[in-house]
Amino acid sequence: MEKTKMNIFNVGLESWNIIYVKLNWVAVIILVIAILIVSFMIKKCANIAKKHSITIDEVNLGIGDTSVKLVYNKKDQEIAYKLWVELSTRKIGLPFDQENDVISEVYNSWYDFFKIARELLKEIPVSRLPYSNDLIKLTEKVLNTGLRPHLTMWQAKFRKWYGDNINDNNKEKTPQQIQMMYPDYEELKKDLIETNTRMIEYKKLMERIAFEK
Repeated sequence: MEKTKMNIFNVGLESWNIIYVKLNWVAVIILVIAILIVSFMIKKCANIAKKHSITIDEVNLGIGDTSVKLVYNKKDQEIAYKLWVELSTRKIGLPFDQENDVISEVYNSWYDFFKIARELLKEIPVSRLPYSNDLIKLTEKVLNTGLRPHLTMWQAKFRKWYGDNINDNNKEKTPQQIQMMYPDYEELKKDLIETNTRMIEYKKLMERIAFEK
């Protein structure tokens, strides 16, 4: 059985002085669709592979004392956006209000973000690791070097003291007034504000990466 060829156009000689051109509209439409699909795929792959870079001051994040370049792309921006949302809607991403914030609630926010950020990183498929490696390493350093030390040093001790002092002897005092009675309150507050400031810087960084055009 002879195979039918789908030519886009045919050129022939009708007579010695007439040349004809025939277009195959079905073939033309298929060709246009194929070109559009290929162009879309090329553009999508280019966007995924397109690299941006940003210079980070490690001091501001509490993870070192140098400036480093973070390379990121569209896949990283998806992760950065999720982290930014979590930071923007929790106390960890807001300045510590010395008059109104309750430290135990602040610690709850920090601890919750620590767990959520870790889960977000765990959700990244292995196939995406080559694209998101810089952002993953940075986030791990921020959690382990910028945030964890304060929680390790202060959280358990303060919670124990605070729990012991929320009693009838202090029932006329507000939680904010009671926490100010903590023996090492000024030292704790200073370290808490420094850590909080680093996390706000990290939030700003995630925002810059997430919304970069």
